[in-house]
Amino acid sequence: MEWLISLAIGVLTATGVYLTLRARTFPVVLGLTLLAYAVNIFLFAMGRLTVGLPAVIDKTATAAQYSDPLPQALVLTAIVIAFGMTAFLIVLALKARGELGNDHVDGLDTESDNYSNKEVK
Repeated sequence: MEWLISLAIGVLTATGVYLTLRARTFPVVLGLTLLAYAVNIFLFAMGRLTVGLPAVIDKTATAAQYSDPLPQALVLTAIVIAFGMTAFLIVLALKARGELGNDHVDGLDTESDNYSNKEVK
C-alpha cells in the first residue's frame, strides 16, 4: 500500500512540475492544482494509513492503533487554500487573456509574433 501512495505522489508531483513549466496559463493552473493534490496526499499519508481505526486514542488503545488527526486537519486546510489559489489563478489567467489577447505566461505570444513580423517576398 505504501508503494502505491508513494508512486501516486511521485507521478502527481512530476506531472505538476512539468505542467507548471509550460508557456501557457491553463497548463500552469493544472500543474499547480496537481502539485496541491500531491501535497494533500503526502500530508494525509503522514498520519499513518489505517483502515477502520479511530482517529483518537481511547484508554485501551496503544499508540500503534490510531491514526493521527493532525494531518487530516492539515489536509482540510490545504484543500481550502488550494481551492482559493486555483480560483485566483483562473481569474488572473482570464483577465490576462482578455487584456493581452493571448494566454502566454509572459504575455508575449512569440510564435504568432514571428509569423506576423515576417515579410512576404
